[in-house]
Amino acid sequence: MKFEKEYDLICVGGGIMSANLALMAKILNPDIKILILERLPEVALESSAAWNNAGTGHSALCELNYCPENEDGSIDISKAVKICQQFEISKQFWSYLVEERLIENPQDFVMPVKHHSWVLGEENSDYLERRYRAFKNHFMFDSIEYTQDKQKMAEWFPLIMHDRSEEEPMAASRIDRGTEVNYGVLTKKLFQILEEKYDTPVHCNCEVLDIDPDPEIEWTVEFKDSKTDKVYDVDAEHVFIGAGGGSLLLLQKVEIEEKEGYGGFPVSGEWLVCNNDEIIQQHNAKVYSKAGIGDPPMSTPHLDTRYIDGKRQLIFGPFAGFSPKFLKEGSNLDLVKSIQFDNISPMLGAFWHNLPLTKYLVEQVIMSKEDRMKSLRKFVKDAKSEDWDIMVAGQRVQIIKKDEYEGGKLQFGTEVITSRDGSITCLLGASPGASTATAIMLEVLEKAFPELLFSDKGEKSLQKIVPFYKKKLSAEIFKKEVLRTKNKLKL
Repeated sequence: MKFEKEYDLICVGGGIMSANLALMAKILNPDIKILILERLPEVALESSAAWNNAGTGHSALCELNYCPENEDGSIDISKAVKICQQFEISKQFWSYLVEERLIENPQDFVMPVKHHSWVLGEENSDYLERRYRAFKNHFMFDSIEYTQDKQKMAEWFPLIMHDRSEEEPMAASRIDRGTEVNYGVLTKKLFQILEEKYDTPVHCNCEVLDIDPDPEIEWTVEFKDSKTDKVYDVDAEHVFIGAGGGSLLLLQKVEIEEKEGYGGFPVSGEWLVCNNDEIIQQHNAKVYSKAGIGDPPMSTPHLDTRYIDGKRQLIFGPFAGFSPKFLKEGSNLDLVKSIQFDNISPMLGAFWHNLPLTKYLVEQVIMSKEDRMKSLRKFVKDAKSEDWDIMVAGQRVQIIKKDEYEGGKLQFGTEVITSRDGSITCLLGASPGASTATAIMLEVLEKAFPELLFSDKGEKSLQKIVPFYKKKLSAEIFKKEVLRTKNKLKL
């Protein structure tokens, strides 16, 4: 492998985040010099891999944890609005790539699958109805349908409604513009564009060892070719650390104040995957329910239609597990290595104030397959164990950060850590990460390369690539764009 001595940007990690960042930077300025380094033999083998994430195309249409209940009983939809707009920005970027004939068939990675929320019990049904009313009053979600009619639910998701009692209280809502996304395939397509159109390949089998400040440029990145054990030093004005669960350990090696106090809590996941095609064909929907009382948002159970490995699939979960690894292909010492003087207090504080999470994880870890099947039977009453297999999904590292009241706080979602001068950025956290990758990477570009975005040329280009970027949306503009991207992406 041959490398230049200096780059404008080095991306650490060959996942969906680096793919978005590098490709957008190249579109805005083809002359920018970018180096992309991936530790594994191929791109998209960790968090971006199809089996390692939910693939829902998180747009807040069905995920109830994005709509918490206020003390006065009203439903807060502000997070849902933000995530919905971010996902539409992703769709706009994909549509642009289709328009430019850089992607030929969008259905290789995105398919239309209607998004549903479904709950049991009178109290949960009341919550879902209040959420429906809040959504109905907002133009992003005003196409939502709501029902307590079991016949209607049987039309929406017949597999779930088979053999249901008329007396059993339940409710459901539905928005029909939902999507199913294979982020593994999408990531590979984005990197293919980078290599073929912009001569910017991903260098695999390259493990970053250290990132040090350089007095003459900004940063020196030290990495090793794992095939030859040869070590390289290259310089960059900007570095982006988008290595999934491995980002925290790399951030801790960087000499910036902004990293202080951050820790991570690793959580692994498992799915039940249907192996009976007759059952798979009975369900064509994504159906999300409510997490149990005291359970974390990541535990929201859902029964999902997926499109993976060229065929329709059906999965149920997620079930949580515990591993000290920060990556699926990581080390059992990752968690221990991440504990440092500056994050001991936040990590202890987060642990103490999240004892229900610890209890939840212990209960999940000791679950047998039959225990998992009992959870599935809340959705599919006659599910048979022989029709479902257990599959281990990817590793996630939930963010732990300082909190003046609790010492440390466990934070769900994604967060961008940036040095004061914007020369180094790091992405931590998990869902809805991949779905909002385009919007998050625009945030990184704002900090690292403001001249790309805020010049006359940049602003004009962005209007074409991502029309919703930095825009206050009206109902008319939103609906017009949703229709446009629907047609471009063949949804």
